[in-house]
Amino acid sequence: MNSLSLSARLEKKLLLEGKEFFFFNGTSYLGLDGLESYRRMVESNVQKWGMHHGLSRTNNVRLSIYDAFEDFFSNQADAESAALFSSGYLAGIAASHYFFPKVDQCWAAPDTHPAILPWGVQTDSSLSFSQWMHACLERSAQLPSQKILILGNAVDPLKAEIHDFAWVLSIAEKHEVMLLIDDSHAFGVLGNGLFGTYSQWKHKRIQLLVSGSLGKGLATPGGIVLGSEDLIQGIKSQSIFAGASPPSPALLQSLLDAGELLQEQQGKLKELISFFYQHSSQLSQIHGNPNFPVFVYSEDAWTEKLQEQGYITSSFSYPTSKSPKVNRIVLSASHSQDELSALLQILTHLAASL
Repeated sequence: MNSLSLSARLEKKLLLEGKEFFFFNGTSYLGLDGLESYRRMVESNVQKWGMHHGLSRTNNVRLSIYDAFEDFFSNQADAESAALFSSGYLAGIAASHYFFPKVDQCWAAPDTHPAILPWGVQTDSSLSFSQWMHACLERSAQLPSQKILILGNAVDPLKAEIHDFAWVLSIAEKHEVMLLIDDSHAFGVLGNGLFGTYSQWKHKRIQLLVSGSLGKGLATPGGIVLGSEDLIQGIKSQSIFAGASPPSPALLQSLLDAGELLQEQQGKLKELISFFYQHSSQLSQIHGNPNFPVFVYSEDAWTEKLQEQGYITSSFSYPTSKSPKVNRIVLSASHSQDELSALLQILTHLAASL
């Protein structure tokens, strides 16, 4: 199937070559960028703050919105402090670069995002997360006391799997453990309200950093690292923080202003996930999680057949261009239950025709 080239913004409905399609792809889980009320907030804040702030955070001229956003987000996530970056990728690199030189061992989950993967550290994609977890536990039992860095994602968005890191605490009984989790697909969807999984893994025996993109569920170009005051000050002392421009101040202010709207959208999304999970569970070709807005389907041929019916889903080879295709249906709070019902009817027909 050929890739689709667009010349306008992504919304739940797209017009391609004169035909309308429903869009079940992407990462705008809360559907913020399709809301007129949110656009008005952004326009108002652009007038106040401007579209971009090209100065370093360590410049003698500083905008107060950055400290205010870091304080708000970290407080809501139950972290002591936070550091903002222009992207989730840069946030992950900064967190990884801070931890990696301090450890004896680095163990990365099979689906670890490249943003938090130090140069030269390999993952084994042939293992499941569960297999990797048990390998870590076995290895930790055999080793003398070490400084160990454990890396992973809060969720695997390609397999629709939510990961548990509670087991890391048992490793910390013997070893000095540093845990770095990528929350890019958790922000706005999983964990502590809208603010990710930091509070779930916080423990005095673990040095914890959570990094991630604000550009998925929260539709805001930028990234953030959450952690203790000492760890965040260490990250902010690096040149990767001091030498980089921060995210758009107008978009950060808009997130602060949109608290009630964000909660409303999250509530809609949770209802849609529950509805789709319940009504697709009878189809063996589809699997997902009742708490995450991504559903994987196994039939490659369905991608083109769905497009013929006016539905664009996600389909691409991963992790390399020679790998099997990963086919997914991505839900957004911008969708309606009626639209999901229509899609489910087509999927049921496709399954029956196999």
